[in-house]
Amino acid sequence: MNLETALKEAMTMEGAIGVAAVDYESGMSLGVLGGGKDLDLEIAAAGNTEVVRAKARTLATLDMDDTVEDILITLGKQYHLIRPLSSSHGSLFLYLALDRSRANLALARHNLRRIENELEI
Repeated sequence: MNLETALKEAMTMEGAIGVAAVDYESGMSLGVLGGGKDLDLEIAAAGNTEVVRAKARTLATLDMDDTVEDILITLGKQYHLIRPLSSSHGSLFLYLALDRSRANLALARHNLRRIENELEI
């Protein structure tokens, strides 16, 4: 599946507010869908780049031979799910914002994993 299809697929999840594919080295979004007046995906994606970088630095400092599967940020009304993609996809992560009252977090994590596995860049 190409990137555009992957983003569209992510937006079909129950409670999806917006999704972005982001390069965490540059902080630039390769694609965004959704968002709106309540969520500027470009700003959120750039800010979450720092989250991904910080976690990578922490793992390196701890000399942990492991990778981040996903990062969950829980807000009062939203879930923000960050999924760094495998190294075969370069330095990319998927960022998905969900309406907490409508989303199924376990299913969202499962679907992002599936999207990653089917993504071809």
